[in-house]
Amino acid sequence: MKFHFFHFCLIFPHFVLSEKRQYSDNKFTIASLFNKENSDAELAFKYAAHWHSLYSGEGTSYNSVVQKVPEGNTFASSKIVCNMTQNNNRLIAIFGPESHKTNAIVQSICKKLEIPHIQTSWQPSTNFPPIISLNFYPAANILAEGFATIVKHMNWKSYAIVYQRDEALIRLQAILKIPESSDNPVTVRQLEESGDYRTMLKLLKFSGITKIILDCDTDDVVDVLQQAQEVGLLNYPTSYLITSLDAHTLDYSSLNTNANITMVRLFNPNNEDLIRHIKSWEVGEMRHNQHVLATPQTVRTDAVLMIDAVNLLIEAVNHLNKTEMISPRSMSCHDSDTWEGGYRIAAYMKEHRLANPISGPIVFDQFGRRTNFNLQLIELNSNLVKATWCPENGTKLNITISAKQRQQMVLRSLQKQRIVVSSKLVDPYLMESNAPRTADSIASRYEGYAVDLIELIARELNFTYVFTITESNGNYDEASGLWNGVVGDVVNGVAQLGICDLTITHQRRQVVDFSNPFMTLGISILYKKPSAGEPNMFAFIDPLAEDVWMYTATAYLGVSIVLYLIARMAPGDWENPHPCDENPEQLENAWNLGNALWLTMGSIMTQGCDILPKGISTRMAVSMWWFFSLLMTSSYTANLAAYLAKERSGVSIKSVDDLIAQNKIKFGTLINGSTYEFFKESDYSKYQAVWNKMSGFKPTTFVGKNNEGVRKVLNKNQDYAFFMESASMEYEISKHCELAEIGDWLDSKGYGIAMPIDAPYRGEINSAILKYQESGTLQTLKKRWWKELIKKDPCELPDDENQTKEDGLKLANVGGVFLVLGIGVTVSFLIAVVEFLWNARNISVEEGVPYLHVLAAELKFAVNLWVTKKAVRGENKDDSPEASENRLDEEKPYQDESLFPLHIMNRLTENRSSSHHS
Repeated sequence: MKFHFFHFCLIFPHFVLSEKRQYSDNKFTIASLFNKENSDAELAFKYAAHWHSLYSGEGTSYNSVVQKVPEGNTFASSKIVCNMTQNNNRLIAIFGPESHKTNAIVQSICKKLEIPHIQTSWQPSTNFPPIISLNFYPAANILAEGFATIVKHMNWKSYAIVYQRDEALIRLQAILKIPESSDNPVTVRQLEESGDYRTMLKLLKFSGITKIILDCDTDDVVDVLQQAQEVGLLNYPTSYLITSLDAHTLDYSSLNTNANITMVRLFNPNNEDLIRHIKSWEVGEMRHNQHVLATPQTVRTDAVLMIDAVNLLIEAVNHLNKTEMISPRSMSCHDSDTWEGGYRIAAYMKEHRLANPISGPIVFDQFGRRTNFNLQLIELNSNLVKATWCPENGTKLNITISAKQRQQMVLRSLQKQRIVVSSKLVDPYLMESNAPRTADSIASRYEGYAVDLIELIARELNFTYVFTITESNGNYDEASGLWNGVVGDVVNGVAQLGICDLTITHQRRQVVDFSNPFMTLGISILYKKPSAGEPNMFAFIDPLAEDVWMYTATAYLGVSIVLYLIARMAPGDWENPHPCDENPEQLENAWNLGNALWLTMGSIMTQGCDILPKGISTRMAVSMWWFFSLLMTSSYTANLAAYLAKERSGVSIKSVDDLIAQNKIKFGTLINGSTYEFFKESDYSKYQAVWNKMSGFKPTTFVGKNNEGVRKVLNKNQDYAFFMESASMEYEISKHCELAEIGDWLDSKGYGIAMPIDAPYRGEINSAILKYQESGTLQTLKKRWWKELIKKDPCELPDDENQTKEDGLKLANVGGVFLVLGIGVTVSFLIAVVEFLWNARNISVEEGVPYLHVLAAELKFAVNLWVTKKAVRGENKDDSPEASENRLDEEKPYQDESLFPLHIMNRLTENRSSSHHS
């Protein structure tokens, strides 16, 4: 500590004046026993007594005696104490020693001689300590309750206790009683006496423990932490609670750690009285050319307690010496003499409180045990007190930092370390990038939704990060009791964050904490859309089976023939050709075979016919045919509609119920994933049925990765449905337009960022996620990776108009109807051509005109679209010469000179005339 001249000028005169008082009559002796070298406590004892000698009043001084006693040697210790009481006739109190064994014999001697015995070190609690004794160190049982309250406040459910000495189990007895049946048992390990703790620390690391309570000698704390660092147990998220009240005085500069190390202390190093006392040490030691190494930040607790103890002792002596003379005398351990003033001094110290004690409030019970004090919680490399505890608070901690201060502490802790983020390669959350790689650029190695999200959070909180790759999201191995994958990395302290398509589940939340969900999803069914198949031009034939078509055609021919025969036999169908002639010589029957075929064809085509039967039998036959035609036509129409509707209806399953009810489509999910556990652990009968069917398929339908399940769905050679989470399903559907999501979500859950239990930065991570959710950044990020960056044209979802068009029949489906129509019209045209040619031939033969001339004349007449009447050729009932001549004059169908030469026309006329006259 830097020596200030002002302090020297202020303090040095008192040491000069003290030389004049050393021969005063009221001179008292205070003895202190030490088992080992303890320069701080010795200086505190020496100069606290000396300081009071300067200000106790004229004629009163205090002489300090320091004596070393061997640790563990009770006989030697008792001899030293007895010599001290016998040879010193002004002894008013004995301090120490630290060792429990030697302290017990000293306490026994003081009790016998009734000399106040004052302690400043931890001692095991006893039910009835001597009334003459006082211990300024917190009572062991109350201090244990304080440690237990701290552990409860930190919400540690699973932790290890690493201790050095057996007495630590007494200090930590309340902590050992904390775990409940639902918590994991406490792991207890003792440090090796050899000083090599690495084997034990490795076992703790491999067991997945990240919360450690360390109880060891103050001087061994740094060594234990250094060895923990060597085995990788001093990285985040490992947390330590160091029970030594002097842990804050150590130098941790050799440790490069981002672990959370919490320490406990009794006093504030910046206390002005403490600083003044240490200054007095410096001034006093300068007379002996000695340098004081202690500073307010490094002074040990026993030295501070020594100052308070000496102050309270001298206050008691000064007060009692004013009302009654304090007259200590020499006493022998072998006599029965006692000092009557000892109990009065001890009683005063127990009943009166010291003003402004450095070590906090001091209250004793009737047995001299300190029952009131303040425990201050601080973190490594921070002088900020996070919380305090005192016995009056019971099981509550007094939080002394604001939410803003705590947030700043968390951010500083994040910013001074590189956060390890565990993930797995799965599209589109994390993928290897094809971009040119740079040395420290994460984006140059990986890309995806998870990378972008972590980058956004890192920018918001101003920390750096690095990705580590694992194989799975995280599954619990019941055989080993360990977690693997992303969750395992977080549990084992390999990573501080875990992100991928990691579902927040109850089982995982038992071992890790999750952020608020950054994506909401549910379990659904992935299935391929129905393939349209090859277009069938004759699809209109499909509503009826082939044999039905054959039977229908046979019935058509059979009924037509039967109708023809019946009509020939039925009297009612023979009619008078001339209705005006009441006595006809002949009756005609209109039902030839052609008309019968036409009637039956028109009926089944729902068109009808110009002539209808009149006989009872023929009408009966036609009625039955109409009934048959009605049913067949209606059935065909209905089947055709159903057939077309089936083609447009899509997949054959629309929900999980349909999937359970059928046996054709097999289905599965990702093995050991959250969906797998959902069905396996479900109590709902429907989902139990799904699990029973899935687990019963041989070979197994479970897959190791989501993309394997997608490939099985896409495989045309198998009918397979895949249960997966909707977010990943949406991405796969965007890449493969032939896939579809079937039914509603079976549950609702979310993806979250995993982190160690009680991670202090969880609130900051949640705040960042909430900010990006409210701003729409997360939705934009999802759109980017689910739609915009897909290496193919995205699948466009049809709107209502397009959907209506898709539902309509395409030409490929009804092409056969057009083909039949075309063939029928073509055949009819060919028949018309043949009839035309045949008619021209007949005219040529009958009229004796060249065939080509007749053909040309008939063709010219046929294409003359304005002519709607045609003369009758051949014989007529009116055979009179005048009528025939008139017809020849009117018709003259072949007298076009452009077609026939004049001599041919004349010959044709002559032939007709001679034939007529003859």
